[in-house]
Amino acid sequence: MKNKKLFAFGSSIVIIIAVCILLAYKIVFGNNLKTEGAKITLYVAEGSAYDQAIDTIRAYFDIPHPGLFKWIAEKKNYPSHVKPGRYVIEDDISYNGLINILRSGRQTAVNVTFNNIRYLHDLAARIGGQIAADSAQIMDFLLNPLNYRNDGFTRENVISVFMPNTYEFYWNTGAGELYTRMLKEYNRFWNVERREKAKTLGLTPVEVSILASIIDDEVAKADEKPRIAGVYLNRLRRGMPLQACPTIKFAMNDFTITRVLNSHLKYESPYNTYLHRGFPPGPIGCATIEGINAVLNAEKHNYLYFAAKPDFSGYHNFSRTLAEHNRYADQYQKELDKRRIFK
Repeated sequence: MKNKKLFAFGSSIVIIIAVCILLAYKIVFGNNLKTEGAKITLYVAEGSAYDQAIDTIRAYFDIPHPGLFKWIAEKKNYPSHVKPGRYVIEDDISYNGLINILRSGRQTAVNVTFNNIRYLHDLAARIGGQIAADSAQIMDFLLNPLNYRNDGFTRENVISVFMPNTYEFYWNTGAGELYTRMLKEYNRFWNVERREKAKTLGLTPVEVSILASIIDDEVAKADEKPRIAGVYLNRLRRGMPLQACPTIKFAMNDFTITRVLNSHLKYESPYNTYLHRGFPPGPIGCATIEGINAVLNAEKHNYLYFAAKPDFSGYHNFSRTLAEHNRYADQYQKELDKRRIFK
């Protein structure tokens, strides 16, 4: 009888211990941190201490057993491995699972897209806020030529490093890291084949980007870009000014201009390609890959001029002589008058 009681008591102890172990397991490894069906994004700021990281977690999650949570975090040495970043939690998760993500720095990348960028401050505004570096920090970096002079860029042409596309960044990317990453992408794009094509044209990669940025702004129809690239290259070879209307709008910082007038052509600026021969100091925007490829694969012809077609189709009439060009230009000017477009 006594043995039976001891056996029953022992069995009860075993059951209690088993239940306690099971409960502890569920608390540690069960998905006790609830997202309530929503995606939760945790931002652990650069330089955050352990207590700050815990406060951040508490701000987003209701932690049923906070003492146990901290005990697990400390056992996993999270206090010495706090890593800044953007962490996206899409489903309910366990204490153990969340700490493993945070201490390993397993961030969720941010997709950063930029296009239709004209100036550095536009670029900084578009990217700033999507990563840890804000627009002011990005501008401070880009306005200091010492940061990229050794890479062969100036304040006027460093925008050519930023090629429109969608890129993955970790949220805790700083301004310098942003530039380094974009320079890596730039150098990957400018492979041996493309550099050889540019050299054959007598151009540097930056000059290709400058010309491409003009063509991107000048041309609405993609299939015309290689032909118009050929026109500009013909002008350069003959020592003619580029006479590109988009450079006037860029110089004046007025993109509401729909009709470039003689008064506009007199605006003094190194970007005014009517007053100054050769290339302006830098691109008039982030040149697209399409624009760059149009220059590298420019159509070979004898055209020196082009004028928008009066049907407003977005296409152009091309000419070899100034007299022929003037006739086409006059047709377009008359249509502008007819439509009462005077500026």
